[in-house]
Amino acid sequence: MSNLILNRWRMSRRQMLRGIGATIALPLLDCMAVLPAPSKPKRSVFLYIPNGVNTLTWQIEKAGRDFQFSKPMESLERHRADVTPISGLHHPMVIGKHHNCERVWLTGANVPGDGGAFRNTVSADQLMADVQGPSTRFSSLEMAIEGVSLAWSKDGIQIPAERNTQQIFNMLFGVEKDSKETIRRRLSRRGSILDLVADDAKRMNKKVGGEDRSKLDEYFTAVRQVEERTRRADEWLNVPKPAIPSEEAARLQRKLSMAEAGEYYRLFYDLMVMALRTDSTRVITCGIGSEGNTSGIPEIGISQTRHGLSHHNGDPEQLRRLTQTDTFLIDQLSYFLDQLKSHSEDGRPLLDTTQVLWGSGMAYGHSHGNANLPMILAGGKALGYKHGQHVDFNLPKVTKYDVTNSQEHYRICSRPVDGDARVSNLLLTMLQRVDVKAEKFQDSIRPLTELVA
Repeated sequence: MSNLILNRWRMSRRQMLRGIGATIALPLLDCMAVLPAPSKPKRSVFLYIPNGVNTLTWQIEKAGRDFQFSKPMESLERHRADVTPISGLHHPMVIGKHHNCERVWLTGANVPGDGGAFRNTVSADQLMADVQGPSTRFSSLEMAIEGVSLAWSKDGIQIPAERNTQQIFNMLFGVEKDSKETIRRRLSRRGSILDLVADDAKRMNKKVGGEDRSKLDEYFTAVRQVEERTRRADEWLNVPKPAIPSEEAARLQRKLSMAEAGEYYRLFYDLMVMALRTDSTRVITCGIGSEGNTSGIPEIGISQTRHGLSHHNGDPEQLRRLTQTDTFLIDQLSYFLDQLKSHSEDGRPLLDTTQVLWGSGMAYGHSHGNANLPMILAGGKALGYKHGQHVDFNLPKVTKYDVTNSQEHYRICSRPVDGDARVSNLLLTMLQRVDVKAEKFQDSIRPLTELVA
């Protein structure tokens, strides 16, 4: 790549990162002629945990409505009528390829077995953002407590995730220091720089080899993403930002860290709830950790990383600690569902218009088994879901579970019992619930009618 393009690329990257989300807005109003007409909110949230779970204590052993939550999931009992645990799902093209599970959780794309570089496909959340996003200031919101973004563009390029809670708050609700005219000039200047760099890159694209051309393709995608954010920022410039009570603003701006993990996780969940309450976005992804390295949870006496705990080699104490962290993570999910239930919209809980998927791309971390993935679907009753059941695609074929026989159960978590029980079927179902016109997603076979009323 020439020095001219490289220097302009660096300059544009700085411009991209400076204030992309600086102007955030209230829900759309009918009087805003420049903006799309508001639509009825149908919301989606995706929450990813790394390295699977302790499958021996996680597995629910009975299907249907008359099931008992396993020990780590006990805090979900108060949400029984609004949740559906799902057993037996997998991504066919990822079986036996433990690397990059978090990157393809919402795409189902084929990945190299050695964990090397690959070109991803579009994630389900971004297809939802195309439909639900035009009515909101942010088509989607990408967050990560730790780890990487779950969101991938139509070109298979990862969309960056924000990890700083204060930055997220400022993006959504912060007060602008500059005038609208100053901001508009900055947006215009950013657009001019993007045009200039893109023109240079297009000319260079004809002269470079395949590997460099691939890098330029990724750059073009990044430019298009920033162009779209710049356009939306300009369109929403005249719209006031959401006004939230001062006590809530103070609570959402607290400086916390993993040293106080419970409060720190709940701060992220509170920011998500406020983003949904103000209709700032209708699509959220949040990586709760990284498969390579996720912090311990000191407040519950766990200093080891989740990755380290997942490689337990059958040690009873390690397994006990892994179950303890599974329980902690579900407790935080239960808190999130509490908050979505506590706020109403048009006479019904916010949870009823919000489908929430919590899960992992791995089941049994020690040997990287990625079948029988831990999955929980919650909310979305107004979108047509029926809950209060355990949907299990293993039991029709295995008849019963024997978690006392660890090797037998680990086999279920390493190779699919039902080859047609695919995560893409679930994602297709979720796409259709929020008006995405899709008959297929990745390697899906059918929508999961078992979930729909």
